[in-house]
Amino acid sequence: MSRYDLHQHLWPKAFVAVLRARGRQPRIEDGDLITGEGRFPVDLDDHDPGRRVEALDQDGLDIAVLSLQPSLGLDALPTDERSELEQAWADSVQDLVAAGDGRFLAFSPTEVRAGFVGVSLGSSTFQDFERSAPVLDRAAAAGAVVFVHPDGGGPADPAWPPWWEWVTGYPARMQSAYLAWLAIGRERWPTLKVLFAMLGGGGPFQLERLARRGVDVRSALDPNTFFEVSTHGRRAMELCIETFGVDQLAYGSDTPVVDPRPTLDAVRGFGDAVMHVLQSDTPSRLLA
Repeated sequence: MSRYDLHQHLWPKAFVAVLRARGRQPRIEDGDLITGEGRFPVDLDDHDPGRRVEALDQDGLDIAVLSLQPSLGLDALPTDERSELEQAWADSVQDLVAAGDGRFLAFSPTEVRAGFVGVSLGSSTFQDFERSAPVLDRAAAAGAVVFVHPDGGGPADPAWPPWWEWVTGYPARMQSAYLAWLAIGRERWPTLKVLFAMLGGGGPFQLERLARRGVDVRSALDPNTFFEVSTHGRRAMELCIETFGVDQLAYGSDTPVVDPRPTLDAVRGFGDAVMHVLQSDTPSRLLA
């Protein structure tokens, strides 16, 4: 049975060329990625497909599921400009998947597209279900999984440490998306499979507080709501396993944005049975 990483980002050369040709963010300039959050060094060798396959082999994985990260600030772009960028990535990744000997699959950005195993959406789309209804309707009709990924933030405030947005802003947006799904979205799309990145930003941790507001938290035990574990360790995973059961968790690494090793080591620390569920059983159910 194949072993999956459901959360990886890869920019094919054609897409890198598009980013380099842009005159405004998001763009690549002199080896740096420039977004609305700031300027960050980027090693484009990390986006080499051959090296990525080698990394999969080293980590004991068979398949990487790729997505275009909304955290580039795509939600802030005019619709036509955003669509052009997303289509450029989708076209180049389809070529990569076709030539990848089964090592790569991909989520389609924003829209359901043929040849992809699901659709990726930014967390902000769950703040307006009327706006996101068309794509969610199409995903439900196609039986496609929806991968919810944090949107980008604003410029860094120099008064705060550099990790501030990563530990406060990103989780807050994911918590908001998860709770919006719990409050509104799930009832409207009961059969839609939704996978929240980074354990929904810790959204499941709020269930005890929800109970204090009179919410029956047993209603959160939804077989079609899943949580990907990237950037988290054993303690966070244990809480989610105790709450939802191991079958609702799936392995993802957020490669190459972060070092996947701490999360991978934490998953391995649970033993072969849990690792098999997170890397094989649950991804297979999601992508079926």
